[in-house]
Amino acid sequence: MRSLYFYIVVLIVTNTANGFDNSMMNGLQTLSYWQDYFNHPRGPTLGLFNCVMSAGALTGLVILPFMLDHFGRKICLVFGSLFMLLGVALQSGSINFSMFVGARYILGFGDIIVICTAPLLITEIAPAQDRAILVTIAGATYHSGAFIAAWTTYGTLKIKNEWSWRAPSLIQGVFTLLMLAVVWWIPESPRYYVSKDLPEKGLQVLAYYHAEGDELDEVVQLEFTEITTAIAMEKNAEHSSSILDFLRTRGNRKRLLIIVSFGLFSQWSGNGLVSYYLNLIMDSIGITDANEQLLINGALTSFSLVTNLFFSFFVDRWGRRPIMLISSAGMLVAFVVWTALSAQYDAHASSSLGSGVLGMIFIYYLFYNLKSGLIASYTTEILPYTMRAKGYTIMEFAMYIALFFNQYVNPIALENIHWRYYIFYCCFLAVEVIVIWAVYVETRYVPLEEITRLFDGDDVAAATNVEMEKVQESGKGLTTAVHIERAA
Repeated sequence: MRSLYFYIVVLIVTNTANGFDNSMMNGLQTLSYWQDYFNHPRGPTLGLFNCVMSAGALTGLVILPFMLDHFGRKICLVFGSLFMLLGVALQSGSINFSMFVGARYILGFGDIIVICTAPLLITEIAPAQDRAILVTIAGATYHSGAFIAAWTTYGTLKIKNEWSWRAPSLIQGVFTLLMLAVVWWIPESPRYYVSKDLPEKGLQVLAYYHAEGDELDEVVQLEFTEITTAIAMEKNAEHSSSILDFLRTRGNRKRLLIIVSFGLFSQWSGNGLVSYYLNLIMDSIGITDANEQLLINGALTSFSLVTNLFFSFFVDRWGRRPIMLISSAGMLVAFVVWTALSAQYDAHASSSLGSGVLGMIFIYYLFYNLKSGLIASYTTEILPYTMRAKGYTIMEFAMYIALFFNQYVNPIALENIHWRYYIFYCCFLAVEVIVIWAVYVETRYVPLEEITRLFDGDDVAAATNVEMEKVQESGKGLTTAVHIERAA
């Protein structure tokens, strides 16, 4: 069990690299040496610097479901990590605009493969009692990377040459190297083994990491039976395992609506303004000193890290749906006040109004951080195994479409219509509250293989019970056969 939790911690850290990159790009825009080296990019050019990573991620998402289902989780982690290291090397050594942009495309391609695979594997190997908290923390570690990058760029501000921006780029590769060093010992998903008709390997993984190797342990037997039952039912269904499955039943259509909307909500809630263009917002309220901007960036990422980790431990106590409703409603109120204060600052240029905008940004992020860790845990929970990789990819695809739009359009909109652009996010947040209230399902305390009941109703639950009896017998037979073989 201690080994398993160590491996899960390594998987959790994978999202740190993603958070590091986003915050690093925020910080680099404040560094004069980066601005001078790339000729002070503005508008569409600045948007391209950021959005090209999302373009790479969208490319990676095209092949990801096939790789996850056919080669397993571990191969995907290795494959993505190698591309990330290549991107980091090229970005750190960039000598012109084209090389920097190309490096970020490669980095985005590898990054999306790693950050999609890690939460799936955590979901499928973690003990049931800690699954939700661990996957939520995995989502929250985005802010640990942002925290490290923010203070790294603040420190490199004192370097009076190109290494003020090359050094942070190079440090980004540390987290990926850690993954590559440990991934060979991380267990493969037992659900993957069962799906590939290797149930004995799946049982061995569950027994070794959840019960000190005791394959007859009641918890292990229950987990193994639920996994084999669910996967057997999905394989015996009257359709193939494809993305079209999301359109075939009412329950799956509801899953599709939730995962697509959650992906959009994660980036179109206004957070993209601060994540990549905090310096532009600070400029608009009279805070133009580079040192002060980097300090604010560091303080905001520190605040986000602490609040995210704190809230991660309450996902089971408070429930998923209440957290998401309170979070979205709180963001809406904070953003409306933020917009009103920005409009007043534009008219009167009062320093107190600028301070008010800064305060509302922190309040906004308090509510945003309440649910941001749920993106990974809630999405993986509501999807059955054969749809989990494809469904998580669809969610990430929706997220990166929104992110690509934000990264490219935000600097153009901020430059041309200033605070009026915030009105779009106020309206979208209102829609977000309505959709969560009307559609989202509570999954607190429901075992991973039984959440299907909440979407597909009692008919599927009844079918599960019938199939369960058959699989229980086959499971007992397999366990007995394994023990006889080992004794011989």
